[in-house]
Amino acid sequence: MDNILLLERIEEAKTAVFQKPEETMPEKLAAYLDAKQIKTYTHQAEAYDQVTRGENIIVTTPTASGKTLSCLLPVFAKLLENPDATALLIYPTKALTRDQLLTIQEMDSLLQAKTRPAIYDGDTKQEARARIRTRSRIILTNMYELHHILPWRAKWGDFFANLSFVVIDEAHKYRGVFGSNTALLLRRLRRICNYYDGYPQFILSSATLGNAEAFAETLTGLPAKEISSDGSPRAKRRFRIYRNPKKSASAAAAEMMQESIRDGRQTICFTKSRTGAEMTALRLREESPADSVASYRGGYRPEERKKIEANLKQGRVSGVVSTNALEVGIDIGNLDSVIISGYPGSMISVFQQAGRAGRKGQ
Repeated sequence: MDNILLLERIEEAKTAVFQKPEETMPEKLAAYLDAKQIKTYTHQAEAYDQVTRGENIIVTTPTASGKTLSCLLPVFAKLLENPDATALLIYPTKALTRDQLLTIQEMDSLLQAKTRPAIYDGDTKQEARARIRTRSRIILTNMYELHHILPWRAKWGDFFANLSFVVIDEAHKYRGVFGSNTALLLRRLRRICNYYDGYPQFILSSATLGNAEAFAETLTGLPAKEISSDGSPRAKRRFRIYRNPKKSASAAAAEMMQESIRDGRQTICFTKSRTGAEMTALRLREESPADSVASYRGGYRPEERKKIEANLKQGRVSGVVSTNALEVGIDIGNLDSVIISGYPGSMISVFQQAGRAGRKGQ
């Protein structure tokens, strides 16, 4: 290869630091953790304690550190204790929403919490909407759908009156003009809840952010405590920055990915555009079996995306070339290597994409 190494940085492995929450946990929830052999990390215990004490929080630990459990533990604790309490979980993409629904449904079933979690978005069938509004205590949606929900507050009166938590995953996505619009939307939500004597707590999770507490307060209009003391383990990671003066970005990325796959590493390559993803995947398929490499981007049918996600998670494909559609926390298994073809626009995205590798401690 003609790659020129510009920078190399090594992050040493880190062992897990466990801690039990100081606040009392419902018996069912404690039994669930014991049955699943889950020991809470320091940030998960701190998040549970702060939320139980009535604080709004923003969890800013790295990718794959267990932020989902940090958010769900206090939510289920409240919903187990109060059979009328509800929670609204907001995600930036439909793929992530579907993935999280499976986790929440499993947790709900094992806890016998009877929260009847459901997705309420643009794809929700009309005949199912009234049932979800009246029966589901955990509703998963996105900001776009929330914008359509708020004008129909009369239909959502019971849900909003009992709303205990608003969980916003991947909160760093709400920046710039979109973030400003989202901030106004959340203030409308709070005002409607206040009308019904509801005062929900906000739980935000995000990639590492500078000045996270100020960001959370700007977004929600409420003060929040940052949870950043990461207790999760981390494998040794090696970051390298290359430049190839003789080849295009897609050609160089395809060559690097081919070498990584040949060495037995399941690899994902992030590109900056749909065209880049398709071109890189096309070059890879010229040198590899067609079914061993997949491309992933917006515009695919839901069943196509689900198939690619499942194949990647189960190891049926050796690599995938993706836009930032796979950047956020969809569970796609334990990848060994990440190639980022071109700067994705922010260091947050760099760390999010790089965090896709090394989840199994290798």
